[in-house]
Amino acid sequence: MPAVHHKLLLEDALQDSPQTRSLLSVFEEDAGNLTEYTNQLLQAMQRVFGAQSEMGLATEQLSQQLLDYEKKNFALGKGDEEVITTLQSFAKTVGELNSLHSELANQMADSMVFPLIQFREKDLTEISTLKEIFGIATDEHEAAMVKYSRLPKKKENEKLKADMVKEVAYTRRKQHQASLQYYCALNALQYRKRVAMLEPMLGYTQAQISFFKKGLELVSKKMESFLSSVSNMAQNIQKQLDAEAETMRMAQKELLSVEDTVYMPDKETETVNRTLIQKAGYLNIRNKTGLVTTAWDRLFFFTQGGNLMCQPRGAVAGGMVLDLDNSSVMAVECEDRRYCFQITSPSGKTSMILQAESKKEYEEWICTVNNISRQIYLTDNPEAVAIRLNQTAIQAVTPITSFEKRQEGAPNPDRAKPGGAQPAGSDSQKSGAAPEPEDLIAPGTPIQFDIMLPASEFQDQNRAGGRRTNPFGETEECTAESDDSLLQQVFAVRFLGSMAVRCGNNQEVIYEAMRQVLAARAIHNIFRTTEAHLMVTSSSLRLIDPQTQVTRISFQLEEVCQFAAHQENGRLMGFVVEGRDWSDGNEEGEPSFSAFVFESNTEGEKICYTINLAKEITEAKKDPEALAELIKNMPLTNDGKFLLLEPETGDSTSGENQEDLESEA
Repeated sequence: MPAVHHKLLLEDALQDSPQTRSLLSVFEEDAGNLTEYTNQLLQAMQRVFGAQSEMGLATEQLSQQLLDYEKKNFALGKGDEEVITTLQSFAKTVGELNSLHSELANQMADSMVFPLIQFREKDLTEISTLKEIFGIATDEHEAAMVKYSRLPKKKENEKLKADMVKEVAYTRRKQHQASLQYYCALNALQYRKRVAMLEPMLGYTQAQISFFKKGLELVSKKMESFLSSVSNMAQNIQKQLDAEAETMRMAQKELLSVEDTVYMPDKETETVNRTLIQKAGYLNIRNKTGLVTTAWDRLFFFTQGGNLMCQPRGAVAGGMVLDLDNSSVMAVECEDRRYCFQITSPSGKTSMILQAESKKEYEEWICTVNNISRQIYLTDNPEAVAIRLNQTAIQAVTPITSFEKRQEGAPNPDRAKPGGAQPAGSDSQKSGAAPEPEDLIAPGTPIQFDIMLPASEFQDQNRAGGRRTNPFGETEECTAESDDSLLQQVFAVRFLGSMAVRCGNNQEVIYEAMRQVLAARAIHNIFRTTEAHLMVTSSSLRLIDPQTQVTRISFQLEEVCQFAAHQENGRLMGFVVEGRDWSDGNEEGEPSFSAFVFESNTEGEKICYTINLAKEITEAKKDPEALAELIKNMPLTNDGKFLLLEPETGDSTSGENQEDLESEA
């Protein structure tokens, strides 16, 4: 240990010379710097001790969190068993390290922080206290000396002089004692500060060495093989991650290398798949927010079986919106928006308007709903059935060599006419070979998809003042025709199309017209239909606008020469109307025929049955007795206001297997 070259001489304390005072100021300045440094060092050591204590608490929390990994039940945690086992081993090791950290914190508190605190509170505080005492004693001595110096020369003040001498001696002794103690403490501080600086760091170092030794024993003896296996596992996982990252990078590069048209919502080059029986995607649905206000919400829709499902964002599962079995779908115009279509339930009570984001989505949704409505998904191989029906629709406009090749077994005309009523000339169609499609409809015959009235009929309606017709048989003006009408039945129908045909004495021409109209609609993407009310009376057929109640087109009953319902799709029906063509200059005119195809909300056979009954009433009007007998045998409701439409009238007398279905009147 090097010797101390500077110290306060105790022999100079009594004299208290300026040189001694100058040296004393150096020691006092050194003590002040030491106090400031000691406080900073103690603060740093307390921070280390606090960090070590926090390390113990942190490792304890870390050990608990490692054990909690197994309790989290991650949804994608399949295959984490090895990770869970490894984390449990780590948790045990961290727990053991936690005990070492706690022990290290205790050693730091005892051997590092406490000695420095003791040095500050004992030695430095003692120096400060002795400095104050020395200062007070010096001040008292100086005051006594001032009083002593003012003593007068007169002898009568000898007593006062003796008192002052005693006071000076007392204060000088007191100052001498205080200075001796102060000088000794300052001299000793030069040694104590060295010990105070070394002892805490010695304790800190010994505590760390003990911690590292115990930790080394823990890691080297128990965890070498474990850490090696964990390191290998982490490297394998990293290799898998690198491979997956490279795969995703290549996939991302490939996906981003497409043209900008992929991101466009409406692309004209996309091919429409019309054979879908499942569909999913985002659609806008119109919701009513008030009496006249609406709002559009973008939701995710998908089909499941025969149901239309909807799943909002954030929802775990979707909910059913509509049953698509036997439902109808059609394109609509709605609020000046594009690609809108409407789905209506079979009863007509529930409907919704949806909007697709592109023309392709719009057409595929309509085709998909239409395929599901026909219950294709219930067949053994729905995809094949959908493809076959689509191919049939594409081939429908192509003439074929034989009618039997188009369909296995011709439709039964009696099925479309309950009771077996046949129009004239029906016997000839049962004999002989089936007609060719070219004999029924000329190739390339145009198809009319909306009802456009001829100019003559339009002028007749204008001259008549645009008379409105009530679908329930009441008119604004009672005419003799309406008074004599013994039958008035109204059916809700949708006009699909009409076209010129070559003959009117064969029901096959109706089936061929249906086939070509539906095929043309599918090929040309025509989904819109015209809603109308078909009124069947004992004298005519009228097609009435449901909104304005104006008759759009009317046919006399004797002009209807054929009518039938589709054999497979019961909601399809059609009839053939005979007219005259005077373009050749013939006064009587050449007979011309036109076929009209409809889709009804009810069975087409009921409409055909009603038309057949109207024809029977027309024939019976010639004989009053036959008319009375016919009216007597007509099946009516209990109140006598409505006609009961029966699928088969041949067994009308028996009550077995009859469906008493009212028409929409």
